[in-house]
Amino acid sequence: MRKLKIIEHISLDGVIQNSADDGDFPYSDWSAPYRSPAGLAAILAAQGERFDLLLGRRTYDLWSGYWPKAPGSPMADRLNAAKKFVATHRADSLEWGPFEALGPDIALGVRRIKSQDGADLITWGSSTLTSTLLELGLADEVLLAVNPVLLGTGKRFFAEGTPARSLHLVSTQTFPSGIIFSTYKAAGPLKGTQP
Repeated sequence: MRKLKIIEHISLDGVIQNSADDGDFPYSDWSAPYRSPAGLAAILAAQGERFDLLLGRRTYDLWSGYWPKAPGSPMADRLNAAKKFVATHRADSLEWGPFEALGPDIALGVRRIKSQDGADLITWGSSTLTSTLLELGLADEVLLAVNPVLLGTGKRFFAEGTPARSLHLVSTQTFPSGIIFSTYKAAGPLKGTQP
């Protein structure tokens, strides 16, 4: 059975949006000043040599305009080689492959893919899809690259209405740029309190 891992660059106030192409967001590429070779190595290690991607349609469209044309690198090569499972109603317009549409029922599609043999799944960006994965308890692991910034606006990782959940801290790694990588495993419903 495949594991599903969510990896996100996130601000201290929970924003994961990183592109002006997505509405009126004023802080395009805000995480760039904090990136480092050591941080890239940690991301590559977290992804692994081989993985498949589970993406929302907007993230797929943004990435398909960049990664296929990017110079060869460990990140570009791995993303381009990964099979892309895409949450979309317009499967006939997918071009960056290999790809497969999830189908009309996201929960059913993700459960089907997770039950198959194959590489682990990674979700990047995809704030609407990420909220759904968390709500349905389909994410096995969450890696947050917390950047030392407050943005005040933008799409947030934890959308309003995401059900309460417990996570178990697996590891934490700090970098001189101020980024903290924290990896969590899903631990079920929130413990010790009643709604």
